[in-house]
Amino acid sequence: MDASSSLGFGSAAFVEALYEDFLVDPASVPAPWRREFESWARPAGDTHDAVQQRFRALASRSTAPHTAAPAADLERLQKQNAVQQLINEYRQRGHLRARTDPLELLEPMVVPSLGLDYHGLAQADLELQFAAGNFPLPAGATLRELLVALEATYCGAVGFEYAYISDSQQVDWLRQRIEAGRGRAVLNEAEQRQILQALTASEGLERYLHRRYVGQKRFSLEGGDGLIPVLDEIVRRAGAADVKELVIGMAHRGRLNVLVNILGKQPRELFDEFEGKAQVVGSGDVKYHQGFSADPITPGGPIHLTLAFNPSHLEIINPVVEGSVRARQERRGDAARRQVIPLLIHGDAAIAGQGVVMETLNLAKTQGYATGGSLHVVINNQIGFTTSNPADARSTYYCTEIARLTQAPVFHVNGDDPEALLFVTRLALDFRLVFGSDVVIDIVCYRRQGHNEADEPAITQPRMYARIAGHTTVRELYARRLESAGVLARGEAPALAEAYQEGLDRGECVGALPMSDQRPLLAIDWAPYMNRVWTEPAVTGVPVDTLRALGEKLTTPPAGFKLHPRVAKILDDRRQMTAGSLPLDWGCAETLAYATLLTEGHRIRLSGQDSGRGTFSHRHAVLHNQDLDAPEAQQRHVPLQHLQPGQPSFLVIDSLLSEEAVLGFEYGYASADPQTMVIWEAQFGDFANGAQVVIDQFISSSEAKWQRLCGMVLLLPHGYEGQGPEHSSARLERYMQLCAEQNMQVCVPSTPAQMFHMLRRQMLRRFRRPLIVMTPKSLLRHRLSVSTLDELAGGEFQLVISDPQRPDPARVRRVLLCSGKVYFDLYAARQERGIEDIAIVRVEQLYPFPMARLTAELANYGAAAEVLWVQEEPHNQGAWYQIRHKLTDALAAGQSLRYVGRPRSAAPAVGSYALHQAQQQALVDDALAPAQAAAARKQKSA
Repeated sequence: MDASSSLGFGSAAFVEALYEDFLVDPASVPAPWRREFESWARPAGDTHDAVQQRFRALASRSTAPHTAAPAADLERLQKQNAVQQLINEYRQRGHLRARTDPLELLEPMVVPSLGLDYHGLAQADLELQFAAGNFPLPAGATLRELLVALEATYCGAVGFEYAYISDSQQVDWLRQRIEAGRGRAVLNEAEQRQILQALTASEGLERYLHRRYVGQKRFSLEGGDGLIPVLDEIVRRAGAADVKELVIGMAHRGRLNVLVNILGKQPRELFDEFEGKAQVVGSGDVKYHQGFSADPITPGGPIHLTLAFNPSHLEIINPVVEGSVRARQERRGDAARRQVIPLLIHGDAAIAGQGVVMETLNLAKTQGYATGGSLHVVINNQIGFTTSNPADARSTYYCTEIARLTQAPVFHVNGDDPEALLFVTRLALDFRLVFGSDVVIDIVCYRRQGHNEADEPAITQPRMYARIAGHTTVRELYARRLESAGVLARGEAPALAEAYQEGLDRGECVGALPMSDQRPLLAIDWAPYMNRVWTEPAVTGVPVDTLRALGEKLTTPPAGFKLHPRVAKILDDRRQMTAGSLPLDWGCAETLAYATLLTEGHRIRLSGQDSGRGTFSHRHAVLHNQDLDAPEAQQRHVPLQHLQPGQPSFLVIDSLLSEEAVLGFEYGYASADPQTMVIWEAQFGDFANGAQVVIDQFISSSEAKWQRLCGMVLLLPHGYEGQGPEHSSARLERYMQLCAEQNMQVCVPSTPAQMFHMLRRQMLRRFRRPLIVMTPKSLLRHRLSVSTLDELAGGEFQLVISDPQRPDPARVRRVLLCSGKVYFDLYAARQERGIEDIAIVRVEQLYPFPMARLTAELANYGAAAEVLWVQEEPHNQGAWYQIRHKLTDALAAGQSLRYVGRPRSAAPAVGSYALHQAQQQALVDDALAPAQAAAARKQKSA
């Protein structure tokens, strides 16, 4: 056979594919081709590119006329080529015809490319022998045998989606694993019994609760019972693979079942929650939002399981779990990200419908947020509340299409086939461990009850629920199958169910695995952070010599490192600031706060959409080499990572353009590690409203609902400078409205020293509550908003700042109370007008409110009859309505309180700069108006 003649038939692609198969396994190609390929010189380590280059060269030499091959040989070659194309079509599109729906409600898709005639093959060819290439089939197999094998592998109980993956190693690995077992697990009797036990537990708990607590909400797993054997296998196999922790995120569907049957929660504790007997701390939460942790002892070793607390917002738990996993991986030094794995359980409607899924997936391979891939399990009960028609539920064929974003393989599996479930579970976990990438198990099942147990689903889905009513449960189906195979004796399956029910009656742990009562290694002890109060003192000052030494390190780049001229000027200024020859600005003070914390043993993680440089080019935590020829290792320098040998980590992340997922991730990280300062910075403060669910459901309320502490910091640029409605206000009023029970702190620092002490206080105290900071914009470079080294060395965070002009209290007729940038506008106008009978006092912490400190301050001005709260925000926004009662209580005898600020407004700010200036001038004038004008205005308003 002449190679160039063969290529002359226009079949170069086929021969190339055949040659690639030969390189992998010479026995996989027909003998004539094998002899031909063996005659070629084959350098060691032939690569795919080398193969392609060989054939391009051969094809280029095949331009001369060739002797025509016999017609029979040509036809045979074309059919062989068609068979290879057919195999590839099954690999790419076989999932579209897979039998994954246990209810058989949807007609299987007609896929023309899986038909013989599509490829020019006919029924008459079924008994002919063809080479199957790298599809595992004995030599001499017929086309009929090949089709049977392809149907069993790709169109059975599992639909495999993986052909779109661009990494050929991943594709080859998956193909070999899938095709070697024909998409089925080979199980021994013990493993089959284990599956049945898990199904018995799943069904048994739901039936028990349905009978004992009639009509109470539990969000039953019935119809999706296969989830329990899937999770049971993940736990066992992960333990055998030396995985140390699994962190699980899921919504309410099946949560109680997972708590009892996987995490080993005592049934009697669950019963107490149903009966209202459970002890409640704080506000508490409903039983199907509760989290849990346990330490099952698997045959391969112990493993720590954490089920994250979750609100009703379904997929919002995804980034929280990812952040928690990242924190645990870093605590363990798990650079390979194999010891801690995230396991996310989705609903079909939620994974397709909620945007946070996409945002979280997009974090998966980024430097600051990667966790080495997540295991995703979809409880695809083919209905979302009352929406079951895919034309209403989504615009995609599968609910899992979003997984293609990270090229995650997806395994759609019939929830009524437990052994197929086990096969894909093993495949998925192994894939994640080998490649460190996301993978999805889509359990196609159904929902036997309504959305909750008081709901009647047949009202809106009569056809679906008529089918469900007559559908045998998966436990019964599998028990019959095992009886038919002789694995179970008749009557053994009912005995298993009865034994499980008896265990529930006793309220005992009914989980399949024994539980350890020993504290896991590397677990965080939160006890020192519990029951702390915000008034706990902290020494935040740092000696001047220490600050100067750190300043020198922070402003000295590596030798030969070429700075941008602007950055060089900033570093030179900072060098003078830390030497004491220039006053400190905000960027310098903030950087010194981080540096001192790092040298004292605290880790720091700072993220946001421009956090390295800072939105307003003020931070410059990351220096970029302007020498374009510098090697990659020298292109960036982070001074805070080079303070001293063995220092804790400092990680600054320029995040992707996401608020919801990134803030959720950072919350998850902070809630898993109280020893790391976790900071999220909004590009502008109001952009945080894209993550309002995280703020409402986790940051502000997790302690009250779930007793989960979190000391993360939110930096929210805030201030009225005429930039319009979307770049002025961080919506301070929203955070103030969420404040209660000392759940968080809201501060508005007005000087660099205040920023320095506030950040250090957050870590040096053991009071772990979120810190919400209204950070400056124009004040970053304001000539009056500066500090000295002595203020960093000897000061502390001042809750209330007295008037630095120290006016004579006996002469003060009016006290202005304010926070933030407006102070400097008031101060400048007062100086310009020569006013000496008005005092200006800054309230730097708005919650918890510094009542004692402000009361003392106002008492000092007992002669002042008027106290004004002055704010830049509109009357219905800002702090006014949330602190007015506090201000009233702080007044001295004979003092009255009045508001000064912008009028009520639906938008946070105006778009016109001229109007902004007029409004700002009006509120300053109002605050500083002479006594007569103020009295006239007061009389007019009355």
